[in-house]
Amino acid sequence: MTNDPLVSVIIPAYNAERFIERTLASVLQQTYRHLEVIVIDDGSGDRTADRVRQIAAEDSRVCLLQQSNAGVAAARNLGIQQSAGVFIAPIDADDIWFPNQIQRQVALMQASPPEVGVVYSWSVDIDEEDGLLGRVHAATINGDVFNTLVCHNFIGNASATLIRRDCLDAIGGYDASLNARQAQGCEDWDLYLRLSERYQFWAVPELLVGYRKVHNAMSCDYTQMARSHSLMLQAVQQRQPQCSTLLFRLSASSFYLYLAQQCSDRGGDRQTLFWLLQAFKAECITPCLRPGTYKLALVSGIRLVVNRGRSPMKSANSPGVKPRLPLMPAPDGPRFFAQHQHLPILRFKLLVGQLLHQGILLIMRLLIASSLNRHRLDSSAVNSTVN
Repeated sequence: MTNDPLVSVIIPAYNAERFIERTLASVLQQTYRHLEVIVIDDGSGDRTADRVRQIAAEDSRVCLLQQSNAGVAAARNLGIQQSAGVFIAPIDADDIWFPNQIQRQVALMQASPPEVGVVYSWSVDIDEEDGLLGRVHAATINGDVFNTLVCHNFIGNASATLIRRDCLDAIGGYDASLNARQAQGCEDWDLYLRLSERYQFWAVPELLVGYRKVHNAMSCDYTQMARSHSLMLQAVQQRQPQCSTLLFRLSASSFYLYLAQQCSDRGGDRQTLFWLLQAFKAECITPCLRPGTYKLALVSGIRLVVNRGRSPMKSANSPGVKPRLPLMPAPDGPRFFAQHQHLPILRFKLLVGQLLHQGILLIMRLLIASSLNRHRLDSSAVNSTVN
């Protein structure tokens, strides 16, 4: 273990007492042992800090930091500043890792060239009782991923990456200003974009992360998330003025479709239709090409008629939520994931992701070629006028 590089696991926690023990258990049970685990209590009003202290008393790798509530980005930055690892591994305080997550990521990072700054794993959505919800976040998009990442956060969450510390230091960490502007929600996506402007990304093609969907979490404040996404794109436009506006329209449309799906899952039919409309306003081709768009509109419309216009949001435990497939307890959990690496839905998602990636690369090449042709024509016109 002494020859293994130190990995710093960074866990921001706000009122996380319900899940923090499960998250820490999944981290401390990693097959890769050379870890330091830094939990940042972001001004919690519950017993989050007490539970972390109890675990830290039993495992010296765990360290608790505390700050007044300043948001998830500031909490992550504090943890990174206090860490000593060669690699940084963020995980949210309600997500879980399967035992070989860090082992797989470190092995790929060590085998990669220095221009690779991030490796990412696949993840699956889980509910509040660790049940599998059926949705996966998986891609095999490697190398220069910037243009594709502008359009779509194919990594899916903040708990699936391992990042070289030097690369993270070079781009300045997470953007804590989003919290002050009431725009939390896209801090991880923003970080990935800034990293992708300088470094390559490589994928670990395995389901190794459980991404928890908690309906009373900040991630359900969809208006704030939309504001966060908009500010993120504005920052990209300022840094990359040559970037095609088409990418930003595609990004907005895709993100609004995601918000529509989240609202539909909770029974928020009016909100679903609202975000579908925003998706069409941003860019109409993408929604039309997605079969799920029509399903969302049809289901929400029917439910609104049946409920006579009433569309209350449902909690995770409300009647009518589709049944969950229970997550197999350890040690069967990893075996269950291993047996489902080749589900048809996963293969289809990987195919669509690759088609999207290659399509975006083709569009960008065409746009660049068109721009160069216009420049040549303009130069020729100027030379003709001079002559």
